[in-house]
Amino acid sequence: MHYRDTITSAPEETETISSRIVDQISRVIRKSQRYLLGEQRPEHYWIGELAVDSTLVSDMICYHHWDGKVDETWQRKAIHHILSMQLPDGGWNIYYGGPPEVNATIKAYLALKLAGVAETDHRMLVAREVALNLGGIPRMNTFSKLYLALFGLFPWKYVPTIPCEIILIGKWFHVNFHEMSNWTRSMLVPLSIINHFRPTRSLKNPIRLDELYPEGFHERDLALRPDPQWATWRNFFIHLDKLHKFAEWFAKHRLHPFRQRALRRSEAWMLERFEGADGLAAIFPAQLNSLIALKALGYPDDHPQVVRAERSLKQLEHETETSVRLEPCFSPVWDTAIACICLRESGLPENHPALVKATEWLMAKEIRFRGDWAYKNPTGVDPSGWAFEFNNRWNPDVDDTALVLLALRLTPTTDPEKRERCFRRGLQWLLTFQCHDGGWAAFDKDCTKSIMEKVPFADHNAMLDPECADITARVLELLGYEGYSLDHPQIVKAIEYLKGQQEADGSWYGRWGVNYIYGTWQVLRGLREVGEAMDAPYLQRARRWLESVQNTDGGWGERCNTYEDPVFKGQGPSTPSQTAWAVMGLCAFADPQLPALVKGIEYLIATQDSDGSWPERETTGTGFPRVFYLKYDIYRNTWPLLALATYRKLSPSGN
Repeated sequence: MHYRDTITSAPEETETISSRIVDQISRVIRKSQRYLLGEQRPEHYWIGELAVDSTLVSDMICYHHWDGKVDETWQRKAIHHILSMQLPDGGWNIYYGGPPEVNATIKAYLALKLAGVAETDHRMLVAREVALNLGGIPRMNTFSKLYLALFGLFPWKYVPTIPCEIILIGKWFHVNFHEMSNWTRSMLVPLSIINHFRPTRSLKNPIRLDELYPEGFHERDLALRPDPQWATWRNFFIHLDKLHKFAEWFAKHRLHPFRQRALRRSEAWMLERFEGADGLAAIFPAQLNSLIALKALGYPDDHPQVVRAERSLKQLEHETETSVRLEPCFSPVWDTAIACICLRESGLPENHPALVKATEWLMAKEIRFRGDWAYKNPTGVDPSGWAFEFNNRWNPDVDDTALVLLALRLTPTTDPEKRERCFRRGLQWLLTFQCHDGGWAAFDKDCTKSIMEKVPFADHNAMLDPECADITARVLELLGYEGYSLDHPQIVKAIEYLKGQQEADGSWYGRWGVNYIYGTWQVLRGLREVGEAMDAPYLQRARRWLESVQNTDGGWGERCNTYEDPVFKGQGPSTPSQTAWAVMGLCAFADPQLPALVKGIEYLIATQDSDGSWPERETTGTGFPRVFYLKYDIYRNTWPLLALATYRKLSPSGN
């Protein structure tokens, strides 16, 4: 029997408290609904800004100087944005409230220097000091060093080689092109072209960065550092990198047996994936890399593909009278699905025009194309799925697809049969992505060969696309709503996977949201909906962990430093989004009288602004752990609404 069918009447005291809170909740929900409905775009979707660190603007300044076309007005605005994000100590961080980070700090310093800010400027002096304390240029990652090499500011011979030939390696070899994550492939293909041509360009106003080497410019600090133990995969790949560099000489003289073929394949692969997408993979790093690669290949500035690539990058900008900032991509599908779920679950009628039109917009975004996912998942399933962005047909993903299906099931359309076919097609597609150990990953199936993390250019911490608890649990939530039983083979495997991923303290790691609060909430919600007994000891441990990390103000918060060191898990200033996640996690236990749950609800009620929104400054979204984070602006207004609606349904006096 499903646990929701076993809820009994609460004591009189419980009902009294719940009734009091439910009255407040209903008012807060109505205000939140009005706010969200006002945020819907005329085209019927929702989209919130993805706020990120300063590195994207820094990269664009560097690109314009490399390209030799600098708009001084634009550059002044970009510099204003970078300086507005400088920390009091002089560095730049990669998430709100975080410490300075070496790549972000040096990229910002370089951008300022390229723009003509004097080395003696106080802001540059303190930035330089922070960069040196962080280890300077030798501690930057591969992709950052490659960008420096484009200006002659870092020796190419010490940039880890990204050989074009990797695209030629098929399933016959254990380490091959498709064993890398979806997003890594999209970044590395254009980078491999850049690596071949090494298109270093002289600056109109030459600069140097010798001052950012802690012990002066010594080549001993630039080479890849081997492991102390001799027989390791990392050391093997370091020696292989030396072999690649030896082969580069032959490639330059057109003596490399596979290089020209690999270059043609890489170029064709890149151009093919421009089609049906807002730039390569519809994400900033791949788009910028592909634009540089096109120019390295000799495409003229007025070539349609160059113009197209520049236009897709420009669309990511937000330019005001004084500043310019960039988003890494757009999130309309994700945001629209969340908004639909929150509004419908909070009581908005299913035939409300805003929901009907948004649902039809989502259906129109279904991807009926056999994209790159088919290589790792060669089943005969009908192509389906949804991507994160407006247009990205090569890369539908599991998480967006699961969330869209959760939304589609809630709202009818003008053509119910069409919706049903769309839903069933998407569900069958989704089910084929379960990995061998029972979990679901983001884009690919069984993309988990750890050896890939040992290659020298894997220091962006995103070479693989492993299964994760949060996506797996979201799929379980969907399957629970669809009536799948606990003894269904795929659910049995998924639950075993989740049990194996639980931390000793009861929490779960969150891959796509910050962090253990996100993972734990989603697992509890998913297991509840699929019918798992919520009094199981392992789930009670999770409840106790959530209760133990509640802040004194009644909210919950967690910062991105928990990805660096789990000792910080569950610690941070309270935020509406993370409080909402924790509240929904506790709601899974069907006890509206839980003291921590009541305090969490009171926090959400008390912190709502008069316009129906919630304020939130913290970074609660994850791109690449320890490397790149996202602040989803819509999170602060959607998840609290869903949490309040979830609690109201639990209460004896709720609706």
